Amino acid sequence: MARFLFIHQNFPGQFRHLAPALAAAGHEVVALGMRSNVEALPGVRYFAHQARVPAGAGEQPAQLRDLFSKVLRGESASAALARLKEQGFTPDTVFVHPGWGEAFFVRDVFPHARVLVYAEYYYAAEGGDSFFDPEFSKQPTLAELQRLRLRNTHLMHALSDADAALSPTHFQRDRHPAWCREKISVIHDGIDTDRFRPDAGASVSLAAAGVTLRPGDEVVTFVSRQLEPYRGYHIFMRALPELQRLRPNARIVIVGGDGASYGAAAPAGKTWKAIFRDEVASGLDMRRVHFVGKLPHELLTQLMQVSAVYTYLTYPFVLSWSLLEAMSTGCLVVGSRTAPLEEVIEHGRNGLLTDFFDPQALAHTVADALGRRSSLGALRQAARQTVVEHYDLHRQCLPAQMRFVLA
Repeated sequence: MARFLFIHQNFPGQFRHLAPALAAAGHEVVALGMRSNVEALPGVRYFAHQARVPAGAGEQPAQLRDLFSKVLRGESASAALARLKEQGFTPDTVFVHPGWGEAFFVRDVFPHARVLVYAEYYYAAEGGDSFFDPEFSKQPTLAELQRLRLRNTHLMHALSDADAALSPTHFQRDRHPAWCREKISVIHDGIDTDRFRPDAGASVSLAAAGVTLRPGDEVVTFVSRQLEPYRGYHIFMRALPELQRLRPNARIVIVGGDGASYGAAAPAGKTWKAIFRDEVASGLDMRRVHFVGKLPHELLTQLMQVSAVYTYLTYPFVLSWSLLEAMSTGCLVVGSRTAPLEEVIEHGRNGLLTDFFDPQALAHTVADALGRRSSLGALRQAARQTVVEHYDLHRQCLPAQMRFVLA
């Protein structure tokens, strides 16, 4: 049996299923993260570290502040690894998510371990999220391009040290430089298709909205961890006046928090949620628009099962688990014609795609899907079949992950 060490700032993250599966197979599994209150996973010993910001850290040049924070996390993680080594734990394999800098000095502590990297995303000026949306990013300045290039420094260090790497989608792998792509296997994190499955009789009560949704209701759902431009919240809101004109009985359910996960924060004292809600509020029947905040996963699953249309918009960026969960429940997805979705959805076969920047096209596509709901069952079935065949956790992805780490 082997010894495995998982490193992820927000452990368990993408390692939620793999780490306990290795432990169940008889391997010794240890994990390191930065959260102190972490759900216990069977057979996994967890340790936390905490980076300390030295005095004067804020005086770093703007281009170096982000890199400096990554180095601090790398130093803190390596100190925790050195303590583990002193206590007698030396891993055979280290699997690290390098996105916050924790991979910087792994090789200095464990020079003989096999190092695997979770290659989630690599930044570039073209083809991805950076400067994609002209409403929020004009022609980049030289300083902005320099900062973007530096954002990859810790990722390049990790990839150069790695024996192998893993990306969840082909789009995410192909964001990386050609010199390291041959190291990167494409294996998705996995969707539990036994849990996320259709239920024609599902209904859901949303206390936050004071509404109960039942089979047959024209439920249009929008889900994002945070209601922000990266996930197309502004485009969705701008589509609603026309959608309500076309389908006045539709109920719009918007799930997500008030902050920002990926892009810039809203202007001081405001939220993106309020900014784009207020922009179109005068043209909306707000009695049929329900902001429900963040939902427990069980409730979110029920909402997916009762949804007539599930909308998912995104910049060219990391693909959300929620999209594949929705497809697994048999949702009819109307999404943005951006690279992450085009890898999963073929327009007219297992979903519908519209131009990201066209709210009117989004409104008309959703309205048409609602009007033809009874005739689009084949798309819903194909959506689930796509996930079952290519992204199923227990039958496809987890076995492939096990083969990857045990190679």
